[in-house]
Amino acid sequence: MKNLFIVIFLFTSFLTGCATTNQRVLDSGNETQLQKRSYQSRIFDTTDKEKVLRATISTLQDLGFVIDRADLVLGSVSGTKLDGHQIKITVSVRPKGSDRMLVRANAQFNITPIEDPKHYQDFFSSLEKSLFLVAHAGE
Repeated sequence: MKNLFIVIFLFTSFLTGCATTNQRVLDSGNETQLQKRSYQSRIFDTTDKEKVLRATISTLQDLGFVIDRADLVLGSVSGTKLDGHQIKITVSVRPKGSDRMLVRANAQFNITPIEDPKHYQDFFSSLEKSLFLVAHAGE
């Protein structure tokens, strides 16, 4: 009987210890999700999803990323850059209304989300140039 009491005590202590950890799985950090979404997203005036995805792939490759996955149907591209550390990025493209495309990028440095807006601004600036070049290639 005494052994049973010890086992129950240890088991409940273990469960209580696990339940009181202060880890937040879906931590939004200091910024709201809306603020993050605002610098991780851009809207482009085109209806050609394939053109935007191809420009995204080209831009990522120009920035040194190796494309891991690209899916036209889902509208997503994932890439990895190894430069003494690992940077992963996923870019999704979806229609926004009837005449525009919404592009959203989400990047990680090792396992930490990249939350500096400048990195996303640099990516979108490169993507804009790539889309411009594609649009004016025939002129």
